Amino acid sequence: MIMTKIDLENLPRHIAIIMDGNGRWAKQHTIGRIRGHQKGAQAVRSTVRTCREIGIKYLTLFAFSVENWGRPSDEVEGLMSLLEEYLTKEVKELHEQGIKLTSIGEIDKLKPSVQEKLASAKEITANNDQMVLNLALSYGGQDEIIGAVKKIIQDSQNGKINSGDINKEMFCKYLNTAGMPDPDLLIRTSGEYRISNFLLWQLAYTELYFTDILWPDFKKEDILKAIASYQKRERRFGLTGEQL
Repeated sequence: MIMTKIDLENLPRHIAIIMDGNGRWAKQHTIGRIRGHQKGAQAVRSTVRTCREIGIKYLTLFAFSVENWGRPSDEVEGLMSLLEEYLTKEVKELHEQGIKLTSIGEIDKLKPSVQEKLASAKEITANNDQMVLNLALSYGGQDEIIGAVKKIIQDSQNGKINSGDINKEMFCKYLNTAGMPDPDLLIRTSGEYRISNFLLWQLAYTELYFTDILWPDFKKEDILKAIASYQKRERRFGLTGEQL
């Protein structure tokens, strides 16, 4: 198969992905939802390898939202087990590939054993500098913004900052993604056309790419197609094309 060609000199620095469609894939194949999530984990592995291979510096994966806690308890437990298994099996390869693992979201709400595996994986990969793999776990964009506002109010009351100093750059420092560039490209699989409470502040000028492919079927060629689409766009950030 001929792979889609991309310009390696014009890559998005940060790609964010809403990995959607595991349940529908499982239904199509008449198997349980957890089996669908297991197949989705293989797509995660392929996507991380592809991004590392072509030179993407930041990859954020929406792995588990705050809303996902409302799913049936057996599915939530299965997802936690899969996450723990992923962290256990993949940390060696992540480290060997120079990938630093980070996370955003309410990590303290995760299963204790998952928290331990996540903390260990972060520690092992902390000094890696080839790529950052950022997992959004128990994450919600609205909650993140509210949390940032609360921290700013607290710091203002404690005299650490003045209200007049608050601007966009300062606000970003209070977000979970502090220190990371905003995503250049957002990919959502499964044919849904929404961002589902994901990185609401950070996606202000992100290029959006939607595909009907269900996440377990998302392969190297598909991420290359998304990047190729991104490279055809003119990013103006509110300016005119003539000003660029």
